[in-house]
Amino acid sequence: MIPTRLKVFYGAATAVVLLLIYAPLALVVLNSFNTSKSFAWPPTGFTTEWWSRAWHSSGARHALLVSIEVALLATAVSLVLGTLAALGLQRSRFFGRNAISLLIILPIALPGIVTGIALNNMFRTVLGMQLGLLTVVIAHATFCIVTVFNNVQARLRRLQGSLQEASADLGARPFTTFRLVTFPLLRSALLAGALLAFALSFDEIVVTTFTVSATQQTLPIWIFANLFRPNQAPVVNVVAAALIVLSIVPIWFAQRISDDPQTH
Repeated sequence: MIPTRLKVFYGAATAVVLLLIYAPLALVVLNSFNTSKSFAWPPTGFTTEWWSRAWHSSGARHALLVSIEVALLATAVSLVLGTLAALGLQRSRFFGRNAISLLIILPIALPGIVTGIALNNMFRTVLGMQLGLLTVVIAHATFCIVTVFNNVQARLRRLQGSLQEASADLGARPFTTFRLVTFPLLRSALLAGALLAFALSFDEIVVTTFTVSATQQTLPIWIFANLFRPNQAPVVNVVAAALIVLSIVPIWFAQRISDDPQTH
C-alpha cells in the first residue's frame, strides 16, 4: 500500500506537470476567440471572426493539403520499410543485428536540425535533386519508419512462431502465410504505427525547413511564417487551436489500439 502522504505528493506533482503542459495550449484556444489582435490578457471580448478568416484563408488551406499529402506518403513508405525491417530483424539471427536495429531507431533521436542539414546536403550536393515534395516525403520517412518499426517489432516479440510454422507445415507459401496469418496478427500494430507516423510527419517543421522548396509550404511552415504578422496572428491561433483538437484523435486512437488486448 502506498502511504497517503505519498499519494498526495504524486497527485500534486502530476497536477503541476499537466498544468505546465496544457495551460499554454488552453491559452492558444482561448486567444483564437479573443477580439484583441495582440492577445491582450484578460481577453477583451469574444469573437468567431478569426475562425471565419481562417476557414477562408487560401494559404492555410493549401498548406494543410500539402501537409496531409506529405504525411500520407511518408506514412505509406514507413509502413512498408518499417514492417520489412522489423520482420527481417525479428525472424533472423546474424552478426550485427543489434547494430542495425540501433541504426534504424537513431534518426528519431537525432536533433531535427542535424537531420535536416544532413539531408539537405545529400539531396542538393550528392544526388543533385531539386528540393520539393519528394525530398520532404523522403526526409519525413527517415524518422517515421521508427514508429512503425517499434510497433511491429514489439508485437512480433509477443507473438508465437507456432502459427507461422503450422502454416508452413500445411504447405502454405511465405506470402500466403504473411497474408493469412502474420498480417492479421500485426494489423492493429500497423494501424497504431501508421497513426503515430502520420501525426509525427504532419507537425514536423525543423527537418521540413531544410528539405522543402521555397515555393511550397506545409502547415507548420505556414504557421511559423505568419506568426509574427499582425494581421495573420489571430488566424494562426485559430489554425493552431484546430490542430490541437485534431491531434488528439489519432493519438488517442493509436493508444486505444495498442492497449486493447482484443486487438493483440
